[in-house]
Amino acid sequence: MLRQSARIASAGIVRQAAFSSSRTASRAVFTRFIHASRTLSMATPKPGPKLTAETYSDIQRSAQFKTLNSDDLEYFQSILAKNEIIHSRDPSDLEGYNEDWMRKYRGQSQLVLRPKSVEHLALIMNYCNEQKLAVVPQGGNTDLVGASVPVFDEIVLSLANLNKIRSFDPVSGILKCDAGVILETADTYLRENGHIFPLDLGAKGSCHVGGVCATNAGGLRLLRYGSLHGSVLGLEVVMPNGEIVSSMDALRKDNTGYDLKQLFIGAEGTLGVITGVSILTQPLPKAQNVAFLAVKDYQAVQDVFVKAKGELAEILSAFEFMDKRSIQLTKRHIEKDTAFPLEEEYPFYVLIETSGSSKTHDDEKLETFLESAMESELVIDGTIAQDKTELQNLWKWREMIPESSQCQGGVYKYDVSLPLKDLYSLVTAVNERLAAKDLVGAESEKPVIAAVGYGHVGDGNLHLNVATRKYSKEIEEVLEPFVYEFVSQKKGSISAEHGLGFQKKKYIGYTRSDAEINMMKDLKKHYDPNGIMNPYKFI
Repeated sequence: MLRQSARIASAGIVRQAAFSSSRTASRAVFTRFIHASRTLSMATPKPGPKLTAETYSDIQRSAQFKTLNSDDLEYFQSILAKNEIIHSRDPSDLEGYNEDWMRKYRGQSQLVLRPKSVEHLALIMNYCNEQKLAVVPQGGNTDLVGASVPVFDEIVLSLANLNKIRSFDPVSGILKCDAGVILETADTYLRENGHIFPLDLGAKGSCHVGGVCATNAGGLRLLRYGSLHGSVLGLEVVMPNGEIVSSMDALRKDNTGYDLKQLFIGAEGTLGVITGVSILTQPLPKAQNVAFLAVKDYQAVQDVFVKAKGELAEILSAFEFMDKRSIQLTKRHIEKDTAFPLEEEYPFYVLIETSGSSKTHDDEKLETFLESAMESELVIDGTIAQDKTELQNLWKWREMIPESSQCQGGVYKYDVSLPLKDLYSLVTAVNERLAAKDLVGAESEKPVIAAVGYGHVGDGNLHLNVATRKYSKEIEEVLEPFVYEFVSQKKGSISAEHGLGFQKKKYIGYTRSDAEINMMKDLKKHYDPNGIMNPYKFI
């Protein structure tokens, strides 16, 4: 039943305050969760992940790469300060650099370099290329496909010390910054100057601007502002041979030759190291609304989306969906601190965000939309944010799903694109397959808790999370290549926004043709002939 006050009412909608400030508090929760989970994992006797080389024993270290020696260390010490080098043979000293966020992959690097200047980074790359020392560029290490951590003993090249805002033009909205600037830092700076970053992620408190470009992250604002392929105007990149290539001064309209920056957006550090980013930002919305709605089935999710596009149009900034099981997992994880906004549970939920320049205009459009959606019974329950705290809490129920899926042991994450009509069918198919293999259940002896689905309806991006009590090859072999075969049959993409990394490298053929793959390999051989850039990944 729909209630008054904070709830949507059948007779109308209680208007809420507009907020120019967004979801800072919920991002801080996400960031604290990342660091707390890592700290907890180190402080408790729970064993860490096995070495990637042990779990995937079919992958062998390439004999073409040199093993780090004292001469190499001496060279790096000659160009970098002591606090820019971390060298240790004790795995615990470099755990944060060798392990991925999901604690699924673990490398064996003994050296992390953290240069404070692009020039020093270029010297590092030139030396590593000449000596055939393999390198893994690393930003905030929030990657979800094993792209940002070593597989063997590759040198970790951290961008964390390249963290300066270079310039901002409030007239054009163009921001120029180092690649190691944390996304939330960039967004906060922009908000102080009447703008926002055109990308929004749950991991914004940890991920780097250069990292989101290297992975072509999509996030929550893609529906409104498009992908980074459109908003990034220029990049500064250090090539494998140490050459610095820059298009940082490119303007919005520049049709001079090949658009070379596009090669590096989504290349996951396999062609070069992004050190600087020039990006077109967006004006800060003066009014913001969030509605959390319940619907009866996935068809209703689609119907509400079509209706929202038509009736909310220019103010629609996000349209997210979540299934019942994903919310149940999230309840178990956060409900003691954040009350669930609805009194009952439903098969599916939708989160709608609007952003605009006029509170009165936006409220009227949202009120008309929701009244109509309720009268037609597309929406069966819901609530809208009444203040900033409620706005943050509603977003929290969407943004904390990934962490909630992992907190009971592990999670297999699949980030795919599918035609909207087929988007949720993958979740159903995976649950049926897991049940047929007798792997899923509430009993502690069952390795799988559930397969849940949520994601960005606006761009056909499904996040399939298989929540487990532990990682195992048995589970992985049931899921792969089944998931990728299913996506390929539906003419989808096996990677919507997380990239290929180590996890999906051998499955690229399910989305790309042989001709496309060969072109990618040719580009890799041309720009990185020694293959030192992020090896064993991508292609």
